[in-house]
Amino acid sequence: MKALEDKIRAEGKILPGPVLKVSSFLNHQMDADFIMELGKEIAERFRNDGVTKILTIESSGIAIAVAAGAALHVPVLFAKKHRTSNVSGVLYQTLVHSYTHGTDYTVVVEREYLKAEDRVLIVDDFLANGKAVEGLLDLIGQAGAQAVGAGIAIEKGFQEGGEKLRASGLRVESLAIVEQMDDSGIVFRS
Repeated sequence: MKALEDKIRAEGKILPGPVLKVSSFLNHQMDADFIMELGKEIAERFRNDGVTKILTIESSGIAIAVAAGAALHVPVLFAKKHRTSNVSGVLYQTLVHSYTHGTDYTVVVEREYLKAEDRVLIVDDFLANGKAVEGLLDLIGQAGAQAVGAGIAIEKGFQEGGEKLRASGLRVESLAIVEQMDDSGIVFRS
């Protein structure tokens, strides 16, 4: 998606790690109109797949997931990284490693919101090593539901997550794939 690539070039910052900071429009301060466009694009790519629910992980993927959910007119469910007092009942849970935070989280979803008959689209802001998507796939599998694919805003194509997920048979649609990023700039996959 050229508009996303242009926005990353204009506002993104490359940090050590390598980390792509897009906090000015995506995951700290949010450009609501732009995020709605990202959600519409993801929805369009999966419009004919019978999606009944969107699943993401807190927190940065929620806005894009809501935008895609609005475009597809389906509920959005997010896996919580912390069990809070308002999470009750029987849970699906799995362990997810966060590349950005360098820590592991036990993420949970209440069973009443994810059912075997669901056709689930995973939506997230970034795909690097694929651990968040793998964790969400595990939750979907625990429910006996079907994953129809993953819609990702930004994929780090130089890390193995996207390649590994595609090789497993998962349809991954990324709106922008960064092939390389360093002090000289960002190169996107054509």
